[in-house]
Amino acid sequence: MVLASLPMYDLCELRGAHAALWAGIARHLRRAGVAEVPAALCQERPAGRIWAAPELLLSQCCGADLKGRFAGALRLVATPRYRAPGCTGANYASLVVVREGSSIREIEDLRGRVAAVNRPQSHSGMSALRALIAPLSREGRFFAAVKVSGAHAASLALVATGAADVAAIDCVTHALLERHRPAALAGTRVLCRTASAPAPPYVTRARAGDDLVLHLRAALRAALADPALCAARDELLLAGVEVLAPSAYLRIPAFARLAARHGYPAIR
Repeated sequence: MVLASLPMYDLCELRGAHAALWAGIARHLRRAGVAEVPAALCQERPAGRIWAAPELLLSQCCGADLKGRFAGALRLVATPRYRAPGCTGANYASLVVVREGSSIREIEDLRGRVAAVNRPQSHSGMSALRALIAPLSREGRFFAAVKVSGAHAASLALVATGAADVAAIDCVTHALLERHRPAALAGTRVLCRTASAPAPPYVTRARAGDDLVLHLRAALRAALADPALCAARDELLLAGVEVLAPSAYLRIPAFARLAARHGYPAIR
């Protein structure tokens, strides 16, 4: 049985919009003659298990996962375009967030402070911040401590309560929280943005044939242009989709190489 999931921005407030979007994608896939198309998104399995599954049809992952630990399991299908501050075309950035009442006015002011990261493997929550800080590091250090929160919303909470001084938040997540869960941003403010990179891609299993990939791209384009899905796209801040060369995602490991060149291979 094939699997589909859209886990990257799956706030509980957006479950209905994601279900509607998938129903539209699935409808276009069936019309194209794709034999096995799931009726609903898989939400029971952890994202990592779905990305590694040989029966994966379509999902969305972090670009760091596509070029990192799941490089042999996933194949790039397309890249979404989002309508959020920090997004340009198919690129996105992270917003560097600090506590609203703090005295922090520039990146240098973060020296010796506490950072929160959502997970160590995250591009938007860790690697983008590490690359921004790297030129200012001294002997491989910049922060007094780094806390792993487990999620962007949890990182925001640490900053808001003063348990951390700074966090890098995926700009799409930030915009979605601002719209659907504004209390999550209370007590925080945006200091600056990181450099941009291709947005979290839509992917399929690595062994998917070229014909299937073309059908998936066509279904994504059709669903993201379907007037009947306008409300769902608006909820998800989706503006369209682009097909980038796989080499475009080499921009993401380049953030790690930049940090390493500055003697800052680990955020600390």
